[in-house]
Amino acid sequence: MNTGSDGTGEVAMAADETKGEQALGSRAPQFIKARRVLHLSWQVGVFIVGLAVVVAGVIMLPLPGPGWLVIFGGMAIWATEFVWAQLVLRWTKRKVTEATQKALDPKVRRRNIILTSVGLVIIAVLAGVYVWKFGFEMPWKIKE
Repeated sequence: MNTGSDGTGEVAMAADETKGEQALGSRAPQFIKARRVLHLSWQVGVFIVGLAVVVAGVIMLPLPGPGWLVIFGGMAIWATEFVWAQLVLRWTKRKVTEATQKALDPKVRRRNIILTSVGLVIIAVLAGVYVWKFGFEMPWKIKE
């Protein structure tokens, strides 16, 4: 049977693997994968640790701390074992790369610089009006 290749029967790689991305699936050590109960216990442990990290990240969103970074760290922990988390991380990486490329576009950068400048001018004018009207008094100490 002629497949049109000169190779000696090597298996073709998926399109995702040719881009430098790792194959999907568990990254547990081989001796753990070989035993069903041990692998299931491993998966439960990875899920619980990842869940704890993600919950900590969600708690950090309104509180001080790097909430989104911790959430993505929890997703990375899950991605060591679960295909769905690996797919979510790949999607996230693609979107971040697209946003980075878009942000580096000269038109978008120019617009962002203009908007930032206008915002700073508005804040400076408001601060100037406040100081002109009330001086350097704090709002809770103003007497009228």
